[in-house]
Amino acid sequence: MEQGNVTKISSLGEFGLIKRLTESFPLKNDSSIKGVGDDAAVLKYDSENILVTTDLLLEGIHFDLTYVPLKHLGYKSAIVNFSDIYAMNGMPRQIVVSIGVSARFSVEHLEELYSGIRLACDIYGVDLVGGDTSASMTGLAISITCLGSAVNPVYRNGAKENDLICVSGDLGAAYMGLQLLEREKKLFEEGHDTRNEFSGKEYLIERQLKPEARKDVVEALAQKGIVPTSMIDISDGLSSELLHICTQSNKGCRIYEDKIPIDYQTAMQAEQFNMSLITAALNGGEDYELLFTVPLGKHDLVEAIPGIKIIGHITDESLGQAMITRDGNEIQLQAQGWNSLK
Repeated sequence: MEQGNVTKISSLGEFGLIKRLTESFPLKNDSSIKGVGDDAAVLKYDSENILVTTDLLLEGIHFDLTYVPLKHLGYKSAIVNFSDIYAMNGMPRQIVVSIGVSARFSVEHLEELYSGIRLACDIYGVDLVGGDTSASMTGLAISITCLGSAVNPVYRNGAKENDLICVSGDLGAAYMGLQLLEREKKLFEEGHDTRNEFSGKEYLIERQLKPEARKDVVEALAQKGIVPTSMIDISDGLSSELLHICTQSNKGCRIYEDKIPIDYQTAMQAEQFNMSLITAALNGGEDYELLFTVPLGKHDLVEAIPGIKIIGHITDESLGQAMITRDGNEIQLQAQGWNSLK
């Protein structure tokens, strides 16, 4: 190709690149219910909805082994896939794990990695059913495909005007944990003693190194008889994920700064770093909480579920997507979350 006629991958971003590469692939089989464009694909065999999702994690891009223990990495690698299945209102059932590994890793290193995967599978009731291994020239690469099932799969494109916007847990803690780890890595490389730097900040470190998928939220919604109109997991940041829902549902939204759930440790760390707390909550990512919408009539039911916060509502598309600040100003939301291609 002539250099002047090429498009830089970074100009499209992850989701723009996926759309560009896959939009010319129409679904041909009746068993393919939902293809590219959501947290997981949906297949249907013998009246059962099968969910399929996959994640690729690359050393130096998605994780840094300077401060990420291999067992934690294995656990997190599985959890990010489970989270995608829960974000479809489903349950993960099986995973297939493939790894590319360089010569600097020993068998014992890989056993440690797989011990984390096994722990995640044990806790969430998921089976490891296969995979592949290969040599790598560039460090460690982990690819996990997860299969699940859903009675009522929930997509990103179902939000309706006046729906309530809900989120589980709290936001921004994983990002603050990452900032702590990166800071201590730098201090360590400069020869400083960092042994006690994480005291009192364990929650932030755990949210980054050992996140959990929100199986409990999916189960609680089912117990209340609530099927969300749309849902997504927060891997790239609240702002980016909410814009995915709005874009695919052709809707606008209003969320309220004072309603966004933030843990005390996150707030304290943001102050110490002199960072914007709301920016961390909106754009930090890797929280793996669930963001979903429900009809207005479900207000009392969803509000009664522990750990769920109602942070706003869906509007007509013409009103755009915005956050109302604590002082009443309106700020347009922007997708500024994690993008590995930049």
